[in-house]
Amino acid sequence: MAESTRKIGFFEKYLTVWVLVCIALGVLIGQFLPAIPAFLSRLEYAQVSLPVAVLIWLMIYPMMLKVDFASIVRATKQPKGLAVTTVTNWLIKPFTMYVIAWFFLKVVFAPWIDADLGTQYLAGAILLGAAPCTAMVFVWSHLSDGDPAYTLVQVAVNDLIILFLFTPIVALLLGISDIAIPWDTLLLSVTLFVVIPLAAGYASRVIITRNRGRDYFENVFIARFNGVTVGGLLLTLVILFSFQGETIINNPLHILLIAVPLVIQTYLIYSIAYGWAWFWKLPHPVAGPGAMIGASNFFELAVAVAISLFGLTSGAALATVVGVLVEVPVMLSLVKFTNRTRDAFDRHVATA
Repeated sequence: MAESTRKIGFFEKYLTVWVLVCIALGVLIGQFLPAIPAFLSRLEYAQVSLPVAVLIWLMIYPMMLKVDFASIVRATKQPKGLAVTTVTNWLIKPFTMYVIAWFFLKVVFAPWIDADLGTQYLAGAILLGAAPCTAMVFVWSHLSDGDPAYTLVQVAVNDLIILFLFTPIVALLLGISDIAIPWDTLLLSVTLFVVIPLAAGYASRVIITRNRGRDYFENVFIARFNGVTVGGLLLTLVILFSFQGETIINNPLHILLIAVPLVIQTYLIYSIAYGWAWFWKLPHPVAGPGAMIGASNFFELAVAVAISLFGLTSGAALATVVGVLVEVPVMLSLVKFTNRTRDAFDRHVATA
């Protein structure tokens, strides 16, 4: 397979460094300029931050520009990739999260975490485990040269399953049945992060191709958005961590302890899905994003449910926030691994 022709920009080349800088900047803003996050936190609807929603939309829109609807039809005719994503996300991930989080938070770290607080942290981890990624996977797919049409199909299937399985899985693992799912948060997130950018991307493709030609659209117009995805990601991190700056500074040890099972779970789920895709010899642009959907989390949903069930200052809410904290650096390491193994993956697939 020929190497990708997509140019790597300066910020993208040193993305890990910029991510750490933006996380630190966000924490400092939250600590020393609290009026800024206080103002931004009021700009929300159904517990979804509107500034963050706009930035995530900007991250996703460039990838939606690459989606050709004929490619979506072809993607649905490759069921193995959907099988890997679906089984890993819903028959494996929630339960491995429960086991790993219980082992560390209730057994290994018991000397440092009060039993009741450990149970709350476990609940937050369960919420993360039952909410595979909806929005950010488009960013990870973009950074690893994933197939945008197939990624869209994988996310769409995942969103439909969330509507039916999130509640019973969380109820089973938490041992409670009166879970109040914030449907407005769930539906608003899907609309903002999938439906609107997809519609905008499709409209842009149709209108610009009709007026300027397909060559202009694919080689000139799309190229104008090369830095938008990374820029949106970095600004999103500044805002997210400005919201959580005080929490992070006030709970350094517990944040570190909560992060351990979350990081282990992320690498485990990615390894299962990516390894399965290798075994089935799936195309690399399908395998990479498919593995990252489960590894990443729908943190907007997890945070919203944690707050509605246990309260804003609960251990469960803190655990979901830690999920946001560790996700980007860990997922960037998986993007890097995915890119480095592309050639070996392609050679393996070619032997099919």
